[in-house]
Amino acid sequence: MSQFDVLFQPLKINNTTIRNRIVSTAHAEVYATDGGMTTDRYVKYYEEKAKGGCGLCICGGSSVVSIDSPQSWWSSVNLSTDRIIPHFQNLADAVHKHGGKIMIQISHMGRRSRWDGENWPNLMSPSGVREPVHRATCKTIEEEEIWRVIGDFAKAAVRAKEGGLDGVELSAVHQHIIDQFWSPRVNKRTDQWGGSFENRMRFGMEVVKAVREAVGPDFVVGMRITGDEFHPDGLTHDDMKQIAKYYNDTNMIDFFGVVGSGCDTHNTLANVIPNMSYPPEPFLHLAAGIKEVVSVPVIHAQNIKDPNQAKRILDAGYVDFVGMTRAHIADPHLITKIKLDQTDQIRQCVGANYCIDRQYMGLDVLCIQNAATSREHMGMPHIIEKTTGPVRKVVIIGGGPAGLESARVAAERGHNVTLIEKASELGGQVSIAAKAPQRDQMAGITRWLAMELTRLNVEVILDTAANADMIRELAPDVCILATGGSPFIEQNPDWGAEEGLVVSSWDILNGTVEPGENVLVFDTICEFSGMSAADYLTAKGAKVELVTDDIKPGVGIGGTTFPTYYRSLYEKEVIMSSDLALIKVYREGDNLVAVLENEYTEHKEERVVDQVVIENGTRPNEALYYELKAESVNKGQIDVETLFDSKPQPVLSEAHDGMILWRIGDCVSQRNTHAAIYDALRLCKDL
Repeated sequence: MSQFDVLFQPLKINNTTIRNRIVSTAHAEVYATDGGMTTDRYVKYYEEKAKGGCGLCICGGSSVVSIDSPQSWWSSVNLSTDRIIPHFQNLADAVHKHGGKIMIQISHMGRRSRWDGENWPNLMSPSGVREPVHRATCKTIEEEEIWRVIGDFAKAAVRAKEGGLDGVELSAVHQHIIDQFWSPRVNKRTDQWGGSFENRMRFGMEVVKAVREAVGPDFVVGMRITGDEFHPDGLTHDDMKQIAKYYNDTNMIDFFGVVGSGCDTHNTLANVIPNMSYPPEPFLHLAAGIKEVVSVPVIHAQNIKDPNQAKRILDAGYVDFVGMTRAHIADPHLITKIKLDQTDQIRQCVGANYCIDRQYMGLDVLCIQNAATSREHMGMPHIIEKTTGPVRKVVIIGGGPAGLESARVAAERGHNVTLIEKASELGGQVSIAAKAPQRDQMAGITRWLAMELTRLNVEVILDTAANADMIRELAPDVCILATGGSPFIEQNPDWGAEEGLVVSSWDILNGTVEPGENVLVFDTICEFSGMSAADYLTAKGAKVELVTDDIKPGVGIGGTTFPTYYRSLYEKEVIMSSDLALIKVYREGDNLVAVLENEYTEHKEERVVDQVVIENGTRPNEALYYELKAESVNKGQIDVETLFDSKPQPVLSEAHDGMILWRIGDCVSQRNTHAAIYDALRLCKDL
């Protein structure tokens, strides 16, 4: 552990000692229920991080202080009522008993929300300027409302203190109401709340004064700010340094959390939570710039995934605390693993942004590769316990994420596990996804799983297409089929798949088929594969039109991810066309003609190209399942009631001779990587 000593040096924020330099920073978890209360799921999510060694958790990104700042869309924490206090006490007790500290981010969202949810309020901003991302209109906040909201911040901070939390973080980032007053993009006022620097700072200053007076000198009060809004008419890095120093010099702010970029447009939103297409810690320089002008600790969290990054940042003195938020979503025990010299066992975040993209859709935050995260309350374990029952022989067919996670969990349980994969490498569709220019780090998901299988002495057999006779000869107690799916390009006979007129996105990404020069990509799924194929083709020099019958290309990709694709595709002059279905492909001389039809007008148009690539999802590879189903003791069935209730499958406790057969992942139906891993965990954790 000595090489990571700097990570474990305690440091005080105000009079609160944080046991190490690693922070899980504020994010909207979308777990708060019962009107914004931190109920059991919420508590256990943060308790797991504290149990795993995290020094400080700042919970509740965008937690509201006022009744007219909607919380239902985000299922965020509601600090506008005293009802929250006993819930906070439960949360604080759960974190404190493991030695961690817990604070909460408090905010009024101003214009950055939706009005068509709980209470249906009129949204407010300094000058009535709407925010593009949420497409919501707002009114100009009035003087009386300004003072009411300032008072609401103070009351919310008191509730956090009475609930036993260790501090609050004022959100002045992401264009919440405090930095809406700061920014000349939004604040056009000419009264005491706008115009000059001091006037634009006034609202935030009054909030700070009210909060500090309400909670006293020893309770931690921090502020999260952006380092640069990245808008030509917005706040620059020099502006933000001036603002940070202005508030620092009041001696009422105990720490600054600094992130790069505003996020009031789709393009800037992608910067705030950098996905795998970004370099490591791309905005560290902005946090370091703020640290130069303030005298209190600075926290920075953006694309910091592994302990070596954290060590380097802290050793260089760029900041005082390193935020590893998505890293803790991927593995809440990463600090303990560092201490135990088990860094190779850390399930490292790959930057897929499945977690945060779900949040921006109003869905609960989940990890693409760790299905236990946020399901601790359901009994989903991060640490798999050994079985106390019989040790079984388990044979798994398929080395994609479903098969790999099944093998890992079964082996952790202590069973004798054999995994058979027909390809020469493990990974399945994840390996295909990792061929795309912006998705290469996806390979980290299956690389970690493969390393775990080696550690657990799982027998892995590659380059072998398993058949029914082979499985019968192995005579497993349990056989799990994770044979995946195949591209479904034969759905429409007029596409000409049988005649070889079209190819799949897999063919392109795998290099099975050479890219054409003039290519039409038809993507009816509108998630990653189609856009990845288009991006890959342009990187190889092709001219590409990306066509979909949906409302826009990539509509199924989340808000922090589709902008990075759009940047790349627009830069490479990809034509993007929507509302057009591919109805036929035919050959004309040396060219292909793709016939497209507009769903709304039924107008047909043609494209003359030399290659047509189709992304139409997959069909399950289920032949082996149906060959074995009849002779299995459970006829291949999974009891869905017990599966969904996180309980052991009944067949495991029944006396029988013969093989239990289950199938999971895309060989049942196409879903995604998280679904495959989740099914593997909840099925095998009680094996």
